[in-house]
Amino acid sequence: MIINKLKINIMLALIAINIILLKNKQEIINNNNKKNEILFINTKSSNSGLFSSKDYWENRYAKGGNSGVGSYNILAKFKAEIINNFIKQNNINTVIEWGSGDCNQLSLINYKHYIGYDVSKTAIDICKKKFFNDSTKAFIHLNDNITNHNRAELSISLDVIYHLVEDNVFNIYMKNLFDSSNRYVCIYSSNYNKPTDNHVKHRKFTSWINKYLSINWKLKEYIPNKYHIIINLNIS
Repeated sequence: MIINKLKINIMLALIAINIILLKNKQEIINNNNKKNEILFINTKSSNSGLFSSKDYWENRYAKGGNSGVGSYNILAKFKAEIINNFIKQNNINTVIEWGSGDCNQLSLINYKHYIGYDVSKTAIDICKKKFFNDSTKAFIHLNDNITNHNRAELSISLDVIYHLVEDNVFNIYMKNLFDSSNRYVCIYSSNYNKPTDNHVKHRKFTSWINKYLSINWKLKEYIPNKYHIIINLNIS
């Protein structure tokens, strides 16, 4: 039943960036016996070769670039509205984000306690400077020497998965994303396989979840993205 339900929602997600909610089936000890759940917001990732997504983003931020169109204006407000409501309704106190970027999206969301990871040291420095006086937020440069031991009620991935063109990077990222959550996971990404340019690779990430995590997680809800036309025209 879980697989069938996922397939139905994936069909709807092929042409747009949408939101999918999944719920964990196992009880979590030391978490008031609450079941883990996963919130998916669906969006968009070609080549593997010698391309390095880590180097691409470091160079982009170092040259004055930003996190892209999805982290600004109406798309950023769309995500913020949904996540803020979800946090409030589910009494979320702790959050880990995998790919904090330049933190413009972060500035619109009301997290109580937040840890942001990013592969770009320049981006991490930008965020530290922007939130210098905010003790509720911490930013960590995700390099080869960092092993994540932090866990939160909600782990988040926004506009990241379709930028992970290397398969090994994608697999490690997904494992970290789920391992760092003890209640919910939120993903904003496309959900179909289609290569495009050198820094974008669309992936059907729910296939990865079905393969490795279907025993523990199931679909909870699916929320369409009302701005899919803008997204299809402005992937960056």
